[in-house]
Amino acid sequence: MSAYFITATGTDIGKTYVTAALVRAFRAAGETACALKPVVSGFPGIDPALSDPGVLLAAMEEPLAPETLARISPWRFAAPLSPDMAAAREGRSIAFDELIAFCRQRIANHKGLLLVEGVGGVMVPIDGVHTVRDWLVELAIPSVLVAGGYLGSISHTLTALEALAAVKLRPRVVIINDCGGAPVPLAETAAAIARFAPDIPVLPLARDGDISSLAALLRPL
Repeated sequence: MSAYFITATGTDIGKTYVTAALVRAFRAAGETACALKPVVSGFPGIDPALSDPGVLLAAMEEPLAPETLARISPWRFAAPLSPDMAAAREGRSIAFDELIAFCRQRIANHKGLLLVEGVGGVMVPIDGVHTVRDWLVELAIPSVLVAGGYLGSISHTLTALEALAAVKLRPRVVIINDCGGAPVPLAETAAAIARFAPDIPVLPLARDGDISSLAALLRPL
């Protein structure tokens, strides 16, 4: 069993794109790979099939149905806001201990590679006390940090790395994802970030690009 947490520097950066691409890459290589998106806001949106859970289920070649949604994304909220705010809009809240227990059980019972996709960025609130960073600390599994190539991404990425380092967390790899708005080639952004994070691989990932280098770094331990 091997598990990784996919987090990001912010929202709409490409966590789901990277997670789904990794699932497909490992499955194409004949390995068992699954993904969870335990907390999702802005669901279902216009088309449930295009939602984060819908994209992940498609990558796993599973149908979009109430039972599969409940299995990979039990905490779903309509408002496209931070989880704490989205839950409050519905008179609900996320029990952090239940979230951690859910993930730990799935990790313990899964054979093969399991990817746990977070929500928003590293410091997004889950409830009134906990953030995604706390979620990472509690699970204590390796992580992947997804960043973008847009103007400002270098600062956002280094800030996210500092936030993780403050609780002794270091991502296995940083992915510079092509999410649009890149003022320079992704490789230049990756190189700039790598100068300040020399002990962490920083990989550019073009849209529909080759994900084999990333997959090789995340082979089951």
